[in-house]
Amino acid sequence: MELGIYSFAEVGTDPHTGKVLSFQERIINLIEEIELADQLGLDVFAVGEHHRPDYAVSAPAVILAAASQRTKNIKLSSAVTVLSSDDPVRVFQSFATVDLLSSGRAEIMAGRGSFIESFPLFGYDLTLYDELFAEKLDLLIKLNQEEKITWEGKHRPSIANLGVYPRPHQKKLPIWIAIGGTPQSIARAANLGLPMALAIIGGTPDRFAPHVGFYRQVAREAGHAPDKLGIGINSHTFVADTSQQAADQFYPSYAQTMSRIGKERGWPAMNREQYEYMRSQTGSLLVGSPQQVIDKILYEYELFGHTRFLAQMTVGPIPHAQVLRSIELFGTQVAPAVRKALRKEVV
Repeated sequence: MELGIYSFAEVGTDPHTGKVLSFQERIINLIEEIELADQLGLDVFAVGEHHRPDYAVSAPAVILAAASQRTKNIKLSSAVTVLSSDDPVRVFQSFATVDLLSSGRAEIMAGRGSFIESFPLFGYDLTLYDELFAEKLDLLIKLNQEEKITWEGKHRPSIANLGVYPRPHQKKLPIWIAIGGTPQSIARAANLGLPMALAIIGGTPDRFAPHVGFYRQVAREAGHAPDKLGIGINSHTFVADTSQQAADQFYPSYAQTMSRIGKERGWPAMNREQYEYMRSQTGSLLVGSPQQVIDKILYEYELFGHTRFLAQMTVGPIPHAQVLRSIELFGTQVAPAVRKALRKEVV
């Protein structure tokens, strides 16, 4: 299993200290986090795309290009690229450039996006939310397969036997499909034979097991070998030296952020009792001591048999030193233990 981190580069007021985290400081901190993850031997670092005042990254490829010059081995991915409101040609060119700069470490995690700000910003009709994604994904896949393409769609000008450059260092860029849990999205990824990244940020992980089973079933029926397709689990995660320390450090910013987003979407505010339930062995949060996080990753592996796990360690503005310590513990204690346990299982 590949183990890594993803970040949305949150900004705002730190509920611990009252300090306002600026866009510039957050981006500088983010590059340091990616650099540390690489030094610790983690496999992937992914960066989200948002167009809101509470997130610092609207152009993941730019961040990943900068990170490529400060890292040596770690894979560099978006999490996600909001393909519905972007141009697939420019997406491909940007990530091909990151791939060249990183000597073949770039990936694209494409999704429809969980926020809608990019649609009016770039002039797209939100009622075409899924139709836009399907058409643009089709174009992105063709761009990745062939140097010169001929393509025609409804929502983007046609391309008549034109080349798209530069080509990436890899023969093809890895393209993952990010899934929120809808059957239609799962079936799309499975039918195309593309790896699926499933976000589990609420409820209990066991409720998502049928989604993974459905993905494998549809892939098999479409003629793809399920054991050859990647399955990623993306979850809110925070590691500290003790369980209580992790819980207390992560809760203020997590509750602040989830309550704010919940208010936008009609959810109730987060409270400590709910948070502690989510931290339990069968809950969605991987927040605790190294051993607790190890146990939970292995528990989820029993459910899903996934090939990648990505941890979102900043949900809201958390002090940078605490984030670096969480990454350090994840890289030095959690990842080695998980890898060792899974190697024993294979033997």
